[in-house]
Amino acid sequence: MAGVTEAAATDAAEGSEAGNGGAYDSQCVFCRIARREEPGTALLPCQYEDLVCFRDIRPNAPHHYLVVPVEHMGNCKTLKKEHIPIVKRMMEVGKAVLQRNNFNDLNDIRLGFHWPPFCSISHLHLHVLAPASQLGFLSRLVYRINSYWFITAEQLIERLETENAAS
Repeated sequence: MAGVTEAAATDAAEGSEAGNGGAYDSQCVFCRIARREEPGTALLPCQYEDLVCFRDIRPNAPHHYLVVPVEHMGNCKTLKKEHIPIVKRMMEVGKAVLQRNNFNDLNDIRLGFHWPPFCSISHLHLHVLAPASQLGFLSRLVYRINSYWFITAEQLIERLETENAAS
């Protein structure tokens, strides 16, 4: 686990831009997981070849998964309007993995991203948490809607549509 923590710190310090699609960063733990180079992380079935899904190593809910692009992308703050389709596919994968794991109350889920600088890993990743009603006290703070440090997937899509409409 020390290697994962060390890699996460490196990722957070270095950062990345969304425009670096297609890039592979051997120092990025999510790049390595997506390419099956981290044998301790089992990938869950995913309907898209450009995304992977796996369990969070520090779950904050009975169901806590991460959906990650295979290609290195920066954090959610670096995204542009053209990235909306990938965010929507990430949401679709998150909902599908919940349903495959017998969680069907999609009104009791939290799908979202940590907003920089509150990202431990600077590779785009969607948190999929369920049931949201069972998040503990600290988890409710960490994954709080309308906070400075967390943005839901729906809010991110709205923001991308609005920012790009204004420019």
